Amino acid sequence: MTETIAVLGLGEAGGALARDLVAAGAVVRGYDPAVTPAAGIIEAHSEADAVTGADLVLSVTSASAAEGALIAGLRGAGADTIWADLNTASPGAKRDLAARAAKHGLWFTDVAIMAPVPGRGLRVPMLASGKAAIPAAGLLNSFGAAVEVTGGEAGSAAERKLLRSVFFKGMSAAVVEALRAAAAAGCEDWLHRVIAAELTGAGASTVDRLLDGSHRHAARRTAEMSAAAEMLAELGVPAEVARAARDQLARLAE
Repeated sequence: MTETIAVLGLGEAGGALARDLVAAGAVVRGYDPAVTPAAGIIEAHSEADAVTGADLVLSVTSASAAEGALIAGLRGAGADTIWADLNTASPGAKRDLAARAAKHGLWFTDVAIMAPVPGRGLRVPMLASGKAAIPAAGLLNSFGAAVEVTGGEAGSAAERKLLRSVFFKGMSAAVVEALRAAAAAGCEDWLHRVIAAELTGAGASTVDRLLDGSHRHAARRTAEMSAAAEMLAELGVPAEVARAARDQLARLAE
């Protein structure tokens, strides 16, 4: 028997996942009031309609619409339906969704998408947590997905994704600010090469070096980043990251 998967939200991520599931042989029922389903996806007329008869539901709407999608979809859920929420939200929000699902006897898993979906589709790395993580991951992986079960309650997968985001998006913000300032100073190409060399040469010891240096030299680095923030102001570039680094180092120095 071929499994039926409902996909709520057929935008960039949901649409790619749905298309790949169809190509892998799954029966896919899709619903998105703003998007026409691609060929092979059975068009549903509501969340409940999409969920009816589904073994697994992938909610790929948005964090703000996740609760509404769950409430609307409950009317179509069966006793064995698994609800997987793939939206980026806080661990607390995921736990709230899991609690609401549990009140209605619905299996729930929190699934965190760990990389951009375009170009990867169903093979994008994902983490799953919550009571239904193992069966959800097993079903998706049988169609070629790359879902890793982290263990723990719903919200654990979201927690790991967002912890990574603090690092990665914070680093991205620092790169954007530094290169914007370098462009204003007329040396953007030079700094681009410096950043690329640091990133390509990084290893496991780099993390320890950054941690140790921030604590050991906090007072000196506070002054350094104060000077950096002043320089950015002189260049007409907002020093949001530089000021934040200065303030963190000042707290470490205390």
